[in-house]
Amino acid sequence: MDRRRFLTGAATCAAIGLPSLVRAAETFRLGLTPVFLDNDAVVIERLRSAFTEAMGEPVDLIQRRTYQEITATILDGSVDAAWICGYPFLQHRDSLSLLGVPVWRGRPLYQSYLIVREDDEAEGLEDLRGDVHAFSDPDSNSGYLVTASDLARMDETPERFFSRSIFTYGHRNVVRAVAGGLTRSGSVDGYVWETLANVEPSLTAGTRIVTRSEWLGFPPFAARADRASDPTIRRFGEALRSLDDTSTGREALQLLFLDRIDESDPGLFDGIAVRMAELSGR
Repeated sequence: MDRRRFLTGAATCAAIGLPSLVRAAETFRLGLTPVFLDNDAVVIERLRSAFTEAMGEPVDLIQRRTYQEITATILDGSVDAAWICGYPFLQHRDSLSLLGVPVWRGRPLYQSYLIVREDDEAEGLEDLRGDVHAFSDPDSNSGYLVTASDLARMDETPERFFSRSIFTYGHRNVVRAVAGGLTRSGSVDGYVWETLANVEPSLTAGTRIVTRSEWLGFPPFAARADRASDPTIRRFGEALRSLDDTSTGREALQLLFLDRIDESDPGLFDGIAVRMAELSGR
């Protein structure tokens, strides 16, 4: 198994022939966003195989470019469930139901990292005033909300604080932007950065972590709340939380550097809710 292909950033959706949205009614449709998986063909195929085996029926993996787009597909019924982020989950809390949360390094938690080039002398966010910054996605907790709310605590906004900021729509792309000198700094998912440090150390070696956020709820799997009792949704939730019981599921989890997927409570995302309130109240 070549795990170095994880998060390679190749735009391979069409090339690997992912099924289209138009499928028979019995096909389960799971939404994924490249913001998280970064279009890795090996991971996508292993996930599809693991879920198809666990469900006992075909599973389509539907990708969209942004969190906003993939959240919209849950809400309008284009997909049955999706792997999203805690930030959009809370934005649509009344409309979404939690199906499971990945466990990474023994806990369903992760951090946001503020990174700079490896030779940059910045010691904190304040040192980056007036420079160019890379965010991942405007609906990403680790790739936007954490830094934006940190700035709100300083009575600042990204627009005022940075000379310019960009959205890369991929955490690996944030690391690439910083390492390559396109931006001075970036906001990145700590889980993705640590994974890249394992599978593509030459990339992360070009960056340095300046600050780490508090531990926050890991990006969850969710479905529309009014479908929570649907037998198909319940069966998917059970399959999701039992991935580590099969060799195919364990292989998929191993590629993702995850332990398993557990049932959880929305309270796991209280820390994100606090940051959302700070941002909206700035």
